[in-house]
Amino acid sequence: MKAIGDKAPDFELPDRAGEQFRLSDLIGKKSIVLYFYPSDFTPGCTKEACSFRDNYESFKDAGAEVIGISADPPERHNSFIIEYKLPFILLSDEDGKVRTHYGVSNTLGLIPGRVTFVIDRKGIIRHIFNSQLNPKKHITEALRILKDLP
Repeated sequence: MKAIGDKAPDFELPDRAGEQFRLSDLIGKKSIVLYFYPSDFTPGCTKEACSFRDNYESFKDAGAEVIGISADPPERHNSFIIEYKLPFILLSDEDGKVRTHYGVSNTLGLIPGRVTFVIDRKGIIRHIFNSQLNPKKHITEALRILKDLP
């Protein structure tokens, strides 16, 4: 897994509309909360996404953008965003390359890992939180770290 202090690997993935999103387009402009999660519409992932939604203004106030990544295709992300009124970016990593590049492994070898990276404006990883079973804690951890970033 990538470590605190590492440069966040750049990537390009399709968003909900199939448009290509590049991480490097945000570097230098905002801090980034990059969270990997198993799948849209599952109970834990829905709780996590809705908690990010409910706290989105706090993330914006902290100068951060929230980006979620799973293996779901863009069309499924679009449905998930519409159903739960999610204001942030969801990206499709269908082949798992970005997940692998960040070192996010499966839980028990089966379930895609739930890991959140807080990346500063310079593109450096400042915090990593890994918890499959406590999806809401990803939000409180990220906000705690963001308030101390320049």
